Parts: sequence; structure tokens; C-alpha cells
Amino acid sequence: MRIVIALGGNAMSAPDGKARPEDQHEAVRAAAEPIADLAAEGHDLLLTHGNGPQVGNILVKNELAAAVVPPVPLSWCGAQTQATIGMLFMNYLDAALARRGVSKPVATVVSRTLVAADDPAFERRTKPIGRYLSHEDAQPLIDHGETYVEVVGRGWRRVVASPEPQEPLDAPAADALLAQGYLVVASGGGGIPTVRNADGGLEGVEAVIDKDLTAALVARRIRADLLVIATDVDHVMIGWGSPDARPLGTVPAAEMRAVAARERFAEGSMGPKVEAVTRFAEGGGTGIITSLARLGEAVTGSAGTRVTP
Repeated sequence: MRIVIALGGNAMSAPDGKARPEDQHEAVRAAAEPIADLAAEGHDLLLTHGNGPQVGNILVKNELAAAVVPPVPLSWCGAQTQATIGMLFMNYLDAALARRGVSKPVATVVSRTLVAADDPAFERRTKPIGRYLSHEDAQPLIDHGETYVEVVGRGWRRVVASPEPQEPLDAPAADALLAQGYLVVASGGGGIPTVRNADGGLEGVEAVIDKDLTAALVARRIRADLLVIATDVDHVMIGWGSPDARPLGTVPAAEMRAVAARERFAEGSMGPKVEAVTRFAEGGGTGIITSLARLGEAVTGSAGTRVTP
């Protein structure tokens, strides 16, 4: 099968959320093992991933150096972290595949995602990123044009737009590599947010894109059979926090729409994952939400929440 695997940001850092170089090495090394198992079974794989902790590290560097050098734009943060994480996956997947006797090249595509320049999200920047600062520390960044809001009792935090992804611009390159037998890493962090300007050219913008919604677009564009969103739980839970809580197994997309409307999954966690797999299933594929540890079982249909057409 052709499978898109979307790894959450928790798979790119230590369990406590830290993203020191050694944490990222260990996290990617561990994630490479079940992915290599699927490749060894003969599946064509495209891997996408979160990059929140890594972008957070760059934002801290921006804060510390803002009075000396201009901050790195978010589009550059996306490109840099895609390349860094992609390099780690290429190294660890090469090693994991070699241990399994599999000769399969791995490539990373630094990937842009088109968003609409007039998306309403640009008028109401609500996505918080980075850490809390004092007003004094935030002021040099505000002077550089960044938007900060005060959270009483916490400090000042940057907010940016989170527009709807429209097109994975570099999916054709990923598709061509898959056709040549590569395991591909692409569209990390939802892709580099990109708009088409007045003269038809493309340029990066200050925004973040939900990685799971982009993964659904990529999966459809490359004609994937499965979209698997690997997170830190084995299943989607319904009735969370109640005596009737239970894991959700296999459901058709129409039923998942009804479940999502009833359960009101959190926007910052399970909500986008459910939306992404449902959109993909509505387009004719099968979407799965499960843990990284149960990735192989989920592909065979024996684990995870499975959303069908």
C-alpha cells in the first residue's frame, strides 16, 4: 500500500517536551524503527512530522538576539526545521532499513503549503506560539512587527495566523520520488506557509499551518491508500472523563462527523486529527489515529481508530 504517516510533535522530542539535540536524536531513532518495519513489508511510505518544539527553540534564539539581529521569519523557521528533522530521519531510517536488509533510499523534500492571502485567519491572529515574555523582553520583537498579547498572570505571548491549507505545492516532487522507490519525508510542520502574491509569485508568510490537515491534503494528492496519524494514544476516546468513556474503533466518515460534532474534540489536540482523517476518508481513503507503538497493527486493521469512506 501507499501510506502517509503523520508523526506528532511528541515524536520529535523527549517525553517531557524538551527538544535538545540529544532528545531529538533519541526520539527520531525510536520513531524510525516501526516505520522501517512497514518499509520492509513492501509499503510505499511518505512521512510527515510536527516541528513545534524545534520552531520553539528558534523563537527563543530570536528573542535573545532581537536587539542585535532581525528575527528569523516563521517561513524560514519551517524550512530550517524541515531540513534538520529530515536529515535525522534520513540517517536513522538508513540505518534501520540496513539492519533489516532493505535497500531503499530516503529523501527529504523541503515543502511549501499554499494558503489564501485573504484567509480570514490573517485578520484574527489567535494561534499562540513560543514562550511567555515580560513586556520589556517582548518589545524588541514587537518593534520588528510581531504581534504579542498579554495573558494576565502569565506574561506576553506571540500570536500568529493559522490559515487553512489549500495545496501542498511540492507534493508532485514527493510523488515522483515515491515512484522511484524512495521513502520520502515531506511537508513537516504542516508545510512552509506560502501565498501567491499580486504578480503570481510565491512568498512565505508569518503563519503556522495545522500539520494534520496538510497531511490529509498530501495523502490525497499522492493517491495514498492510508493516512495514519501517529500520536500518544492508541485510539480516539469518546465520552472522555465520564464513566461511559470508551475507545472508538472502525467508523464510516459520516458517523465520525456526527461523533466529532457531539464530542467537541479539543482544537489544540485531537480535533484537527479527527478532522484530517475524516476529510481523507470522505475523499475515498482510510484514515487512522493511533500510537506510534501500534503503527504496524493499525495498518493491518487490528489497532487504532479507523475512519472509512
